[in-house]
Amino acid sequence: MKLYVGITDNDWFDVVSHVPGIDEVNFWQPRGGSKSFRVLQPGEPFLFKLHSPLNFIAGGGYFLKQTALPISLAWEAFDIKNGARSFSEMRALIVKRRRESPGSRDDFTIGCILLTLPFFFDRSEWIPVPRDWQPAIQQGKHYTTTEEPGKSLWERVQMRLAKLPSYVMPEQRIDDSARYGKEVLVKPRLGQGTFRIMVTDAYGRACAITEEHSLPALEASHIKPFNESGPHAVNNGLLLRSDFHRLFDRGYITITPEYKIEVSRRLKEEFENGRSYYPFQGKPLHHFPLSPQDWPTKELLIWHNENVFRS
Repeated sequence: MKLYVGITDNDWFDVVSHVPGIDEVNFWQPRGGSKSFRVLQPGEPFLFKLHSPLNFIAGGGYFLKQTALPISLAWEAFDIKNGARSFSEMRALIVKRRRESPGSRDDFTIGCILLTLPFFFDRSEWIPVPRDWQPAIQQGKHYTTTEEPGKSLWERVQMRLAKLPSYVMPEQRIDDSARYGKEVLVKPRLGQGTFRIMVTDAYGRACAITEEHSLPALEASHIKPFNESGPHAVNNGLLLRSDFHRLFDRGYITITPEYKIEVSRRLKEEFENGRSYYPFQGKPLHHFPLSPQDWPTKELLIWHNENVFRS
């Protein structure tokens, strides 16, 4: 298994480490360049190394996904979990690091490394950087947990995790694709913000019903709501234009297990309108995630048909 030690802004760390019950973080970079973060696979650890002169590892999380987002969407999805206390504060940090004009109103695209189940150590438990760490490293360095110094580093991290009183150890899974035997990885668990971004990217940033591509108009909808025990999982999500999202949540629109759109007759009965929506009646979904395992689960669609849809 690999782990990555990423150089972390100390102010970002100070903010996220004091958010009560935090379940996810956005480890962002001021430019959303074309380079993908290919070092880790989902479920592998990403550790936070503070900026020099604090040459210590002070916490970490588990990698879920790397993507590029407009700062407005990053803020809407993660709020203070971006490591800033307000959108204006986050924007000012990005403008400064991109060396843009302070008066710029652009919705900059930033690089986002999404991490789940973050953890933070007390100052007395911070871990010195590995012996091969070089001051010239600009972004980070990866290690393996089967070779030194990565092996000892990961053991020290696990010892500290076991002592954190409020930290729930993550569910684990076996990686059968490991080259030298099976390895135990964390089973990724999505938070609300990561759910939104994972669904947005899975649907190619287009509405599943209308094919609308205007990102500010799109929202990730749960098929079975989280407060009804629906999971934060891509196969429990649909990317919908905001008006369709509201109609879906309130039962005036549903998707059948055959992936056909159903528009309730009650939309017309109750509001004497609906002509913008009835042309979609009986039509198939336009957009699906690339991976079939991320397609809407038929059992969850049946739940929505039977418990939410106003027939």
